[in-house]
Amino acid sequence: MDEQNAYPAEQNAYPVDEQNAYPAEQRDAIYRVIAERRDVRRGFRPDPVPADVLGRVLAAAHQAPSVGFSQPWDFVVITDRARRERIAALARRHAGEFADGLPAARARAFDRLKIESILDTPVNIVVSCDRTRGGRHTLGRHVQPQTAEFSSVLAVANLWLAARAEGLGVGWVSFFDERELAAELGLPAHLEVIAYLCLGYVTGFAAEPELATAGWARRRPVSWAVHAEEFGRRGLPGEEPVDPLADVIAAITPPDPAAMTAAAERQDRMTKPRGSLGVLEEVSVRLAGLAGTCPPPLPEPACVAVFAADHGVHAQGVSPWPQEVTAQMVANFLAGGAVVNAFAAQVGAEVTVVDIGVAAPLEPVPGLLPRKIAPSTADFTAGPAMTRDQALAALTAGTEIARDLVAAGNKCLITGDMGIANTTASAALICAFTGADPAEATGRGTGIDAVTYARKIEVICRGLSRHQPDPADPVGVLAALGGFEHAGLAGFILGAAALRTPVILDGVIAGAAALAAAALAPDAVAACFAGHRSAEPGHAIALDHLGLRPLVDLGLRLGEGTGALLALPLVQSAARALRDVATFDSAGVTDKSSDISGQT
Repeated sequence: MDEQNAYPAEQNAYPVDEQNAYPAEQRDAIYRVIAERRDVRRGFRPDPVPADVLGRVLAAAHQAPSVGFSQPWDFVVITDRARRERIAALARRHAGEFADGLPAARARAFDRLKIESILDTPVNIVVSCDRTRGGRHTLGRHVQPQTAEFSSVLAVANLWLAARAEGLGVGWVSFFDERELAAELGLPAHLEVIAYLCLGYVTGFAAEPELATAGWARRRPVSWAVHAEEFGRRGLPGEEPVDPLADVIAAITPPDPAAMTAAAERQDRMTKPRGSLGVLEEVSVRLAGLAGTCPPPLPEPACVAVFAADHGVHAQGVSPWPQEVTAQMVANFLAGGAVVNAFAAQVGAEVTVVDIGVAAPLEPVPGLLPRKIAPSTADFTAGPAMTRDQALAALTAGTEIARDLVAAGNKCLITGDMGIANTTASAALICAFTGADPAEATGRGTGIDAVTYARKIEVICRGLSRHQPDPADPVGVLAALGGFEHAGLAGFILGAAALRTPVILDGVIAGAAALAAAALAPDAVAACFAGHRSAEPGHAIALDHLGLRPLVDLGLRLGEGTGALLALPLVQSAARALRDVATFDSAGVTDKSSDISGQT
């Protein structure tokens, strides 16, 4: 049982309020029922639920706390088979629409899930909410009218816990158009559906939620969710506030040598000439070392996170593109019209966009993560691009995004970026971390002319001269010269490495960020796979410094995550070959390369 499922086994070992606390056995039971509550979709038995049991469960739900004691809930109990068949048809239609919009790998995973048990259970219960109940002056609802819905959710929680105590499984179905379902149930227009629940006795309760065991998502650790005094100061009660970035860096360890040895030995036993898969054999060995097991898990589903930000150095005339293009391209990503969207659709990856420092305000829309540190960095020729606190905040935001995407079930992360003038900041960072000459590390970005190119090199030289960055202080280097997307991507790489999840790097912006990540935690490079070699000269310098070999070299210089996405099938194929290809002994093939390939 993991940290999040555990309940105190010895309650009497803790100081308690002897007057008001329950006896130890009862406290254990309460913690147990909370820990073992499950969203059940499989294994329901046809046994009817006795009326007295159902009555106790509903009474427990009705005892939930509510703001202003408004009790805004009602419960609709559904047993009629014909009605449930109509409702199941509604749910399946909307589930199909949801599946049609998923990336390919997610769609395959979704297809393996059982999403509802409307017809498998003897009774369904709908929890509704009446926002008008209690009248105009209900206590606690004046500023936050949505507390009515919050209260109804507490009734759902009570019902669920009581059902578990009775040995009943509960499944929550959410694939409904709320008004369609309300019409089927005859709900008045002012009532809102909060939850559709399927109840029945089960053959057993799983040790983990189905979505976790199916690999769709994993439980978020409680330590991620507890903040001391104010948001961002994480720390469990009784403990000092933790430094999330320090914790992430401390969690990064070298690859597992035993797993790498096992992978290399398996490659030699596979039914192919030794070494015939070239670089893909190295990729598979590195994936095994990162995962600590051979064969490693397939790196799918995958998600590309496009970190977007603007740059104060744009004011120096280093790009012919106006700064507002950054926000316009973010809108294009979110609308699905960019190259990153096309490539992601082709390889079955999800696209997430992170506003970590776009100058323009962005409206909240699905797929956008609002993590803005500030609206653009400052001009690094006039002073630091950002404060040290801002650099740390961006690094931390990147680690948290990696954590969240992995917790959501992604087994491979991909870097993306957007920001007018970000190749200028990238070249400056690469020079700072590698000692390269700006004339050698600076490229033409979006295709600048000779005059602008010369100005770009001169701007980078001025920035380096002004700040004299120390590569032994990577946070200071980022603060002096970097962009918010560089710091965010560096944190993203660190977060992936801490979770032993492969991260495929895109072009020069990702290369500069990876240099910062490696300076903070050298073992983070073990999680990095170079998706491609950008046409930007600084990218080759960064990859050489990191010791990474690009999987694709097509002269790309777009960014967005496009080159890394093209490499995703190669990384996945390397893992699949290690897992699925037979060995000489299992296939009954003679272990002799010339006999297999016809080559000598």
